[in-house]
Amino acid sequence: MNHSTGRRLVDVQSAGRHPGAAVIFNIGEVLAQLGDDFPTVTASKIRFYEEKGLISPQRTPAGYRQFRDADVERLRFVLALQRDHYLPLKVIREYLDAIDQGQTPQNLPPGVSIAPRMVSDGLAVEMRGRSRRLTPDQLRAECGASAELLESMVSYGLVHQSGGYFDDHSLRVAKACTDLAAHGLEPRHLRPFQAAADREFGLVERAVSPMSSRKDSTSAARAAEAAREIAELCLALHSALIQARISGMETP
Repeated sequence: MNHSTGRRLVDVQSAGRHPGAAVIFNIGEVLAQLGDDFPTVTASKIRFYEEKGLISPQRTPAGYRQFRDADVERLRFVLALQRDHYLPLKVIREYLDAIDQGQTPQNLPPGVSIAPRMVSDGLAVEMRGRSRRLTPDQLRAECGASAELLESMVSYGLVHQSGGYFDDHSLRVAKACTDLAAHGLEPRHLRPFQAAADREFGLVERAVSPMSSRKDSTSAARAAEAAREIAELCLALHSALIQARISGMETP
């Protein structure tokens, strides 16, 4: 038995002897719980989230962090919103502030339901199984695309396979492409979006390069968060420019 497992067993047994006592985890045990679903999470990233006020683990007199179940599920909530909905920490922090005040956050992504200070049981289960590998048949079943349409998406580089499987990012793209196909916009028409995304990513990458060039994991977390914020601003600019053109269509 390793020391980490031993500490966990002591905590669990202690909680069993004292009804109502909370199970305490150290940061290594938290990483072990989250690692399967979020393989890129690190101790530095958790400390970064604490620095940003997203979590507030208790401390021992010696300064070691102590996490409870609510802290772990709160971390899972933050990580899943970043991974599955690409939300910047500023937006996630607003959600958490509302939760901590006993309010229901406004404009949550579809399908997200929460309870004060931790994820609801249903969402916790959903988040644990969210990182998926989809076969072509599974992808088509979820997005409603025909085999021909999916083949066209792949051929034009809009979705990508790895080892014969698609990921959730490809599913999002495939859903959008399928909906656009219903309006007569086929994958061959959508190549400019891929080119624009590549150019915009180049801008984002250049903006965060001073941080991403550092090799420590805290800098990597900061760079990724800055990239998300810049990407949100790029999307807002793109939408505003398109909406301005559309508004002109209403003028005789």
